[in-house]
Formats: sequence, C-alpha cells, structure tokens
Amino acid sequence: MELSDANLQTLTEYLKKTLDPDPAIRRPAEKFLESVEGSQNYPLLLLTLLEKSQENVIKVCASVTFKNYIKRNWRIVEDEPNKICESDRIAIKANIVPLMLSSPEQIQKQLSDAISIIGREDFPQKWPDLLTEMVNRFQSGDFHVINGVLRTAHSLFKRYRHEFKSNELWTEIKLVLDAFALPLTNLFKATIELCSTHANDASALKVLFSSLILIAKLFYSLNFQDLPEFFEDNMETWMTNFHSLLTLDNKLLQTDDEEEAGLLELLKSQICDNAALYAQKYDEEFQPYLPRFVTAIWNLLVTTGQEVKYDLLVSNAIQFLASVCERPHYKHLFEDQNTLTSICEKVIVPNMEFRAADEEAFEDNSEEYIRRDLEGSDIDTRRRAACDLVRGLCKFFEGPVTGIFSGYVNSMLQEYAKNPSVNWKHKDAAIYLVTSLASKAQTQKHGITQANELVNLTEFFVNHIQPDLKSATVNEFPVLKADGIKYIMIFRNQVPKDQLLVSIPLLINHLQAESIVVHTYAAHALERLFTMRGTNNATLITASEMAPFVEVLLTNLFKALTLPGSSENEYIMKAIMRSFSLLQESIIPYIPSVITQLTQKLLAVSKNPSKPHFNHYMFESICLSIRITCKANPEAVGSFEEALFLVFTEILQNDVQEFIPYVFQVMSLLLEMHKNEIPSSYMALFPHLLQPVLWERTGNIPPLVRLLQAYLERGASTIASAAADKIPGLLGVFQKLIASKANDHQGFYLLNSIIEHMPPESVDQYRKQIFILLFQRLQSSKTTKFIKSFLVFINLYCVRYGALALQEIFDSIQPKMFGMVLEKIIIPEIQKVSGQVEKKICAVGITKILTECPPMMDTEYTKLWIPLLQALIGLFELPEDDTIPDEEHFIDIEDTPGYQTAFSQLAFAGKKEHDPVGQMVNNPRIHLAQSLHKLSTACPGRVLSMLSTSLNAEALQYLQGYLQAASVSLL
Repeated sequence: MELSDANLQTLTEYLKKTLDPDPAIRRPAEKFLESVEGSQNYPLLLLTLLEKSQENVIKVCASVTFKNYIKRNWRIVEDEPNKICESDRIAIKANIVPLMLSSPEQIQKQLSDAISIIGREDFPQKWPDLLTEMVNRFQSGDFHVINGVLRTAHSLFKRYRHEFKSNELWTEIKLVLDAFALPLTNLFKATIELCSTHANDASALKVLFSSLILIAKLFYSLNFQDLPEFFEDNMETWMTNFHSLLTLDNKLLQTDDEEEAGLLELLKSQICDNAALYAQKYDEEFQPYLPRFVTAIWNLLVTTGQEVKYDLLVSNAIQFLASVCERPHYKHLFEDQNTLTSICEKVIVPNMEFRAADEEAFEDNSEEYIRRDLEGSDIDTRRRAACDLVRGLCKFFEGPVTGIFSGYVNSMLQEYAKNPSVNWKHKDAAIYLVTSLASKAQTQKHGITQANELVNLTEFFVNHIQPDLKSATVNEFPVLKADGIKYIMIFRNQVPKDQLLVSIPLLINHLQAESIVVHTYAAHALERLFTMRGTNNATLITASEMAPFVEVLLTNLFKALTLPGSSENEYIMKAIMRSFSLLQESIIPYIPSVITQLTQKLLAVSKNPSKPHFNHYMFESICLSIRITCKANPEAVGSFEEALFLVFTEILQNDVQEFIPYVFQVMSLLLEMHKNEIPSSYMALFPHLLQPVLWERTGNIPPLVRLLQAYLERGASTIASAAADKIPGLLGVFQKLIASKANDHQGFYLLNSIIEHMPPESVDQYRKQIFILLFQRLQSSKTTKFIKSFLVFINLYCVRYGALALQEIFDSIQPKMFGMVLEKIIIPEIQKVSGQVEKKICAVGITKILTECPPMMDTEYTKLWIPLLQALIGLFELPEDDTIPDEEHFIDIEDTPGYQTAFSQLAFAGKKEHDPVGQMVNNPRIHLAQSLHKLSTACPGRVLSMLSTSLNAEALQYLQGYLQAASVSLL
C-alpha cells in the first residue's frame, strides 16, 4: 500500500465502518482491515491518519487499531514469517515517540501502550536510543510532554515488578537506572518545588500531581527487584519528600465526587505502597524513616472518611501496617495492649463494616462484587486489607487480638438479635471478623488450610450460620445468606462431614434465590464441596450420598441459568460440570433433557461468545454427558450426534473462532466412540478439515490433529478407497506442521497415525518423500523434541513395515544412510525418549533391527550391532536423559503473540492412551530375549561370540536376567 491520499481516504472509510453497530457493515470492514494489515506501509498509513485526520473519532480509532496491530504482529516468532517489514519497523520507531508526545491524552495513552509493546521486544538491544530520546524531553518544561514520557516509562518498566531475576533483566535495569534515575530524581525535586510555587493554581496543580503519581509509580518499579545504589544514596531526598506529601492537604485538590479517587488520594496510596515495599524488602536501610511513616499513615487512617474515593488509600495504608507488624524487627511498635485495642477499634472494625456502596455493588454490580469477594481481586478493598492486618497481628499477638475481637463479635451478634431486620449489618461484620480471625492460611483449591485454635468454627456454624440458611424464604437477608454460604465454602475442611451433608440440600435450595450473588455462591460452594477428597483420594461426598438430591440438584442448576443476570454464569456451569463428574451414571435418566438444554445454550452463546470460562465448562459438560452415557450404552453416540451436529455445522460455517477448537475435540470424542467405521456425516466433513486456512490458527492445531487421528484410527480403509485424492492433502498438513518448531510434534502424531492405520499400498508412493522431508528438517534445525519424535516414528515404521524395509528406504535415499542414522541418531539419542508407550515402540523397533534385519549380521553395519544392543539395554535400565541444550529451553512454550484463540484442552474429552504395539508385545525385555533366541537359532554361535567379546559386563548381566525371565537361552 502506497502512502497516498487515496489510500488514506479508503482507510478512513473502513475505520468508520468498524464503528458501525450493524454487524453486516462492521464485520466486512474488520475483515478488509485484517486482509490488508500484512501490506507494507499499512502501519504508517494509520500513524499518518492519527496525526493528520480532521475527525477526532478517526484519530482515536486509528490509534486503537494501530496499538492492536502492534500487539498482534510486532513479536517475531521463530519459524513464522515476519509480519511487519523491516523498513516499517524502522519508520515506526523513528516517529512514534514524538508523535505520542504531541498527541492529545486519549491518543497518547494508546501510543504509549504501543511503545511499551515494542519496547518489550526491542528495548534495549534493537532500540538503544529510546531512553535518551525520552530523558531529553524532561528538559522541555512542558508537562503534557513530560507526562507522556512518564506514562510511557511506567508502562515500559512496570514489568520489573513481576519478572523473574535473570542476568538480562539486571543488565537492562542497570542500563535504565544509569540513564534514568538521576533525571527522574531531579524532575521529582523540581516538580515538588513547582507545587509550592503554584499552590494556589488548581489547574497547574492537577498536571503537577499527575506527574508526581507517575514518578511515584516509577520509583516502585525501579526499586522492586533490589535496592539500587543510586536510590540508597538519595533515600533522604525521596523519603523526606514522600513523607511531606503524605501529610500534605490542599483544598484545591479535594474532589466533591464521593466515588472517584482524586489525585491527592492516588498519590498518597502509591506512597503507602512505596513505603511498604521498603519496609518489607529493605527494612535495615529504611529503619531511620520507618517511625515517622508509621505515625503519618496511622494519622491518615484515623482521619480519613468512609467514602468510596478513599478506598484505595485506606487499603494501601492498612496493607502498610500489615506488612510492618508481621516483621520481628518492628514487633515492639505493636506490643502494648492499648495500641492493639486502638488498632482494632479505630482501624479494623470500622473498615470491616458493610457500607451502602458495598450494598449497592451487591445488588447492582454483582459480577464485580463476586470477582472481588470470591476470586480475591479485592486486593484494594478496605475489608480485605483489614482482614490481612488481623492475620498480620495474629502472627505475634494471636491471644490478645482474639480476645479483643471475641468481645466485638459477641456484642455485634447481640445487636443483631435485638432487631434482625434493622441490624443485619452487625451480623455481617461479625461473620467477617470470625472469618478473618480464624483463617491463617488459605488456598483457592482447598479453602482454609490452617485455622486459629482459639475459634470454635463448628459451634459458630451450627449456632449462627445454619439458622440463616434453614429459614423458609431464600430471598430474605441476601447478604447474610451469601455470608453463610461463603462460610461453608471457606471452612469446608474444618466443618465435619455430617454438617456438610446437612448443608447440601440447603445450598441446592439457594440456587433458586433471586440475588445473583446468593445463587452464584450456592453453585460455587456445591462445586467446591464436590471436589473435596476423603480417604484414599476418593471424593469426600459420594454419588450414593447425593442420590436423594440428583433430580432437584440438576433442575435447580439449569433453572439458575434462566435467572436474570445469570444466563452465562460461569460458576453455575462449573457446578453443572462438577455434578456430572461426581454423579456419573446417576445422571443418565436426565440426559435427554440436559443435552437439549446444553445445545440450546451453546447455540445462543455461539452468536456472540463473551465468557471464556462459561464456554469452557459448557463444552466440558457436553463431553461428560457423552462419556457417561456411551460408557453404559455405546449405541447412544448417534443420538448425541443428532443433537449436536446442527449446532456444530452452524459454528463451523459462521467461523466462530473461539468455539472451533472445542467443536473439533467433541467431534473427536464422538468419532472415537464408533467402533470400526466412519459414518458418512463425518466423511462429508473430511475434505474441509484439510483446508489451509483452518491450520493458520494455532489454537486449531492440537484438536484438528486429534480429529484427523480419529478419522485414521476408525476409517483408514474408507479414506484409502473413497478419498484417496485427499491423501496428498493429509501429507501437506504434516509437511506444514513439521516445519515449525512449536508444532512439529503434532506433525509426528499425524504421521504416526498414517503409518499405523493406512493400508500400506495407499501411501507407498509418498514414503520416500516423507523421509526426505524429515531429513531436511533434521539438517536445518535439530531440536531435542524433534529427535525424540523422529526416533519414535522410525521405530514405529520398523514395527509396521519390518526392519528390512526401514534399512532399504534409508539406503535408497543415500547409500549407507541407514548406518549413519543408527550411529548418529538412534544409538546416542535413544535415552532421551520419554513416555511408557513411546519407549516400548522404540524397544520393539530396535529389537527388530537387531534380530530381523539380515544386513545387520553380515555387512559393515555389523559393527553397530553391539552398540545398538547396549543402547537398548540402556533404554530399559538407565534413567531417562532429560537434559536440554541451553538455547532450546524456550522452544516448546506455545506463546502466541497478541490475542489469538489459544487452544484450551477439554479435560473430559481426553483421549485414551493408545499403544500401537500392545497386542503384539506385552513385555519388551522378554520380547528382546525371545527374539535374540530366535536369531541365535538361525545362526548358532554368532550372537554369543559377539556378546562375550564386546558387550559391557553390566549390560550382559541385565541381558542374562531377561533371558532367564523368558526361560530361553542363546545357542
């Protein structure tokens, strides 16, 4: 695409169309942009548009499109074509920083993100001047520009907070510190001075405080990995200024908004984070400053109101106290009983209250409420921070703290009892306090794993939790119901099993509650209870104990999906999946109605898939229905195909990318249920599965390979007779996969199935070409994974076609090739093969080469006979060689850059492990002994003399053991 006005005009029109709410206009425009994004100059056209377009909406749209384009295409993936040409890359890096700095804030943010994506790949090696270009802009004095630089630096450096330590990372951070730490410190001091100069100018203060927030965030990122020498030397400057900012109050920066945190709050919360970082990681160096920070933060907590806008500040301030009180160094600050009482009374209890804002979220924004409360994304909530502080204090002062709170809990429960309908919030706070006191260690998988000995959890459960759940109306006091259900969920390991069994019908009943939070919690609690393990790893709650509830459980779960706000509720769908898994054949009578409801749901969500977890559990539930029913009655597979194929066809025709990998997995499961034929409905689809476009998407590859394997296992002869013209297409897929380091193993899966199942005559003409392709790949890039797969393949070939056929095909490609493969690949590398079935295939293959290949006995290949036998005994007896060359460590990571539907494997669509030599050979060691015996009978004396002269003693000893076990001897 040329950089012409005509192209700019075309691009403008298509961008406009992508904003159209009508999918008939929007989708073709999106497809057009997708089709041209590989063209040279495309990104430069977008940058020109966002700089020069007269329409703001086009500028913003171009900036978002550009950022997403960079996200998808900038990373260069090995074995894949470079998606952005080098001249475009150079032009982008040359222009993007000045363009970002001169753009309005909305566009600046998008370009800043794009720079950080490019930086993640190219900085510092391929973009050495980025830092100097940014630091030079600090001198401009224009805070719009300075904030642009700070924002970009923040998005570039924040990954230092979660990267693993490595030499490259340290080198990069050192480079950044050398160039950036001093200018940042000078900017910090200058900005603080400007704040006092402009103390009465509201608009100037807003810009300056935005800068200070970004500077404070950069301070956190640059100090996270280790304490840099520069910041240690300049700690006085930073800490004194941070401290004075914590205590600063300026009327001009206060906001009237009760919800939205203002700049002052955001800055103070970041400073609390910075202080907590130093208190936790660098406590020795930070010690002189700590007492004044504790005092300032304590004062902050006591004087800050209950409004939502202060939530982040209060929670970060409490987290600071929590991190300080856990460290032995600072224990003395909290020892006094009065201090403890004061903290409990003034900080913890007030911040555990259920506020009007929480009630509003519970009712109107339940999804967010659930995410914060259940999944722990409530890091910045007051309640969570207060809870962490309780746990921190309990580390050294468990007795006194439990004592103080027991009094609070009792008085709260008494208040509630006086007038439940008015005082229910007191009980809510009491339950929350008990929970935070009792739980010392918690995991998502197991709930509470360590509890406070001083709290009687079962007694509290029976007296205060069960009565709420047993009340006749499921819709009364929804917050207390949710608290009660959450209590069961959290303390499921502490509450005795008989109490859990009493709770199950109560939870099933609460699936009918109108409150989204209550029925979601009920589903989640059931799902967690069903995964608990009892003795000998069986589920704690058994299918027979659930028998009385099966019908009402399934009815209420599916009904819950029809409640307003829960039509795609992932917790309910996960509970459906887990119920199927636990109940097994008890669900068979309900399958006809269940599968109808699941397919209707599938059809509805396929129109616009938006909840990945929900969709995943839905497909898992479909797989479970198929597995459980067909295990009892294999003929039922036909009725599932009838129910599902219509929806599947629609999904494939409409190219619903998110669902296609799932559809292929379910189809594989169904096809594998058939005995030894392929129904015509599958054969009609076969040619479509070989279309290159399907194989372009990484997420499709594993399920598609498995589906083609199912075709080959169930109907190779049908393919050979009715679709022989498709065999080149099948091999074309193998050729594409084998060329990629990430997917070569998938290519071998397919090739192994072709060799194992296709009639030999149907692939005769292609065999030599297959080997040539494999040798070309071996020469161009020989990775451990490739070698392992290659070894399994040649041994499978040997098992299927015989050792002589293997030797002949190698030597027909190049004379003496067979000897080279034995010497350079099989003998030195066989120890790397992993997996029971894979090792067995190799053992049987090598045994055939040793005992059924005449050239091994009377040509120059004979010298390799003993080393090969030695290697085979090593495969049996030595530990697996799992070393991987350094440069290969990261090849296997399926890292798809940008947003692509990655492959999500369905656990319940799992493939049974298939052993191609299972019927032929049970024990490969005995098989070796028997084969050697047969060989020695055919040529007496030869084998024994070779063994006695050349095989090492230890291997010989093992071999004698195999011969004894097989009750044979060598002649």
